[in-house]
Amino acid sequence: MIQIPTLYFDGGSRGNPGKAAGAAVLTMPDGNSYTITCFLPSATCNQAEYTGLIIGLEKAKELGVTSLDVKGDSQLVINQMKGQWKIKSENIETLAAKAKGLLKGFSKVNLQWVARAENKLADAAANKCMDAN
Repeated sequence: MIQIPTLYFDGGSRGNPGKAAGAAVLTMPDGNSYTITCFLPSATCNQAEYTGLIIGLEKAKELGVTSLDVKGDSQLVINQMKGQWKIKSENIETLAAKAKGLLKGFSKVNLQWVARAENKLADAAANKCMDAN
């Protein structure tokens, strides 16, 4: 079986809305990994989650990735990106549209919800980013 890169994403907010960060960890089949974070002075947890997904997809695109496993512990983001849940909040509509646009640029994407325990690296990166700002 051919291995493809895996993107783990997460986001967090202290205050909801409040100081927040999105984070992604992109692991490549050759063992290399890339950690990307984005500090958000004021955002909701869902906005931070979407930001983590977006910055991770942008990094994968930058690296020339064409097929990708995407894993996150946000049921909201995963199910909205799969088209299973409606986007009801105006404050994430733009972020969701950007993420969907990025997803279309890959030839194959597998979106999967994972338990928080399986998303520790992205969670730690988001918290580290918030702590530093």
